[in-house]
Amino acid sequence: MLQTDFLIIGSGIAGLTFAVKTAQRFPDKKITILTKVNADETNTKYAQGGIAVVNDDEHDSFEKHIQDTLIAGDGLCNEEVVRMVITEGRQRVDEMIKWGTKFDKDESGEYLRGKEGGHSEFRILHHKDITGFEIERALLEEASRYENIHVNNHWYVADIITQHHLGYLVSKSTFDIECYGVYVMDIKTGQIEKLLSKITLMASGGCGQAYRTTTNPRVATGDGIAMAYRAKGRIENMEFIQFHPTALYEAGVSPSFLITEAVRGDGGILRNKDGEAFMERYDERKDLAPRDIVARAIDSEMKRTGTEHVYLDCRHMDKEKFLHHFPNIYERCLKSGVDCLTQMIPVAPAAHYCCGGIKVDEDGKTSIINLYACGECSSTGLHGANRLASNSLLEALVFAHRCAESAAERIDSIAFQEEVPDWNAAGTNHPKEMILITQSLKELQSVMSDYVGIVRNNVRLERAMRRLDLLHEETERLYATTTLSPQLCELRNLITIGYLIVKGAQFRKESRGLHYNTDYPKHSQRVENMVL
Repeated sequence: MLQTDFLIIGSGIAGLTFAVKTAQRFPDKKITILTKVNADETNTKYAQGGIAVVNDDEHDSFEKHIQDTLIAGDGLCNEEVVRMVITEGRQRVDEMIKWGTKFDKDESGEYLRGKEGGHSEFRILHHKDITGFEIERALLEEASRYENIHVNNHWYVADIITQHHLGYLVSKSTFDIECYGVYVMDIKTGQIEKLLSKITLMASGGCGQAYRTTTNPRVATGDGIAMAYRAKGRIENMEFIQFHPTALYEAGVSPSFLITEAVRGDGGILRNKDGEAFMERYDERKDLAPRDIVARAIDSEMKRTGTEHVYLDCRHMDKEKFLHHFPNIYERCLKSGVDCLTQMIPVAPAAHYCCGGIKVDEDGKTSIINLYACGECSSTGLHGANRLASNSLLEALVFAHRCAESAAERIDSIAFQEEVPDWNAAGTNHPKEMILITQSLKELQSVMSDYVGIVRNNVRLERAMRRLDLLHEETERLYATTTLSPQLCELRNLITIGYLIVKGAQFRKESRGLHYNTDYPKHSQRVENMVL
């Protein structure tokens, strides 16, 4: 049996920020970070554009950023949370800079600020076109300074431990569900351990792998959301899956390479196969409209013209400035045979970000006692029906701080639950055919991409649910008889994610933000959230 005071599932910006702040406050308490691959393989690492923050009072203001966020969220943002994140965000970003994160500056030492879709001002701090990589580097380096932070790579969390594992009936109506830790597999040995914790933070990232084409790394399988749902935690707003409008189109390649929205912020223009700059027909903000509008416009153009992609035109942009700001995009496009300074870049939307997730309060507390959540796996109320570009990193910083503050107040009043039984693998065998898992994953991704993508309707959603029901039945039968493996657990989690997305989409009988149903093309008069 393993024990730790603070358990963190995930090593992106949310988990590492929580770890550093907690280590600073409690140098004598044990902090354990679990990651199923290497510590730097997170959604944070792949964030290109930057972090939205108001730190230029001469040209920008908190109120402008707040209004931009509310407009993008299409009526579903929690305004109190929006104001909290944006006003507290400046201090949190300053802390990250003190920890060694380097954002680009001009020759006079002023920060270079980008502008992305939905923003009224230039407020995006960035490090070339690899901002997430730089943030992850700095946070891992800062975390390594603390001897009480222990990072366990290649450990896969199978389930959250609650009263259910002690033999008690736990349901959605149980008001005092408690988290005692997790069951976790050492991937290198296959051994499954119980790891008891006083405080558990879920910072496990997103679920883009539910779709055939995504900008997310292969680790983004929605594990934290699915585990919280199985533990009877509250989940909301899963129908709002953000498709990034401009992923590099390469047939059959996934994950897709992201072409950051900052390219359009610097002047890139979307064109269809006929060379027409089509965005002016969809929104007066043209190429810098919010992501939901741009993604639907591209989807419409692709269907209208019968093509699999549109183009991003950067040929008119300043070459020296482009190469300075977007060196990795330029090199990656070259590898695919496109010189983006002389040729247009083929792009298409790809699943990118989950705006819903584990429902939390303003301190990151979930409906399960002693379980916190922050980052993409959580639903804080900031994003509403559509995330404003580059708000996610800011949200993770602010809520990681708030989770750390709340957990610090409670840690000394919590005791370990010593009665948790060992993992029971009796009656299971190694899988005879991995194709039972790999083919089911392909089927799931096809169902979600074909029926529950950018544009939906009731018939598609019904078909998706029927097929998910069958996949769920087959996979649960396999889970009951097969020795645990990360591949099987990820499949099981992704099927749960698919169910939550479809269920939320069926409930929302309107079109709002990222959820567009052709059977209900307008807003309803009453705005509701479905909590599952």
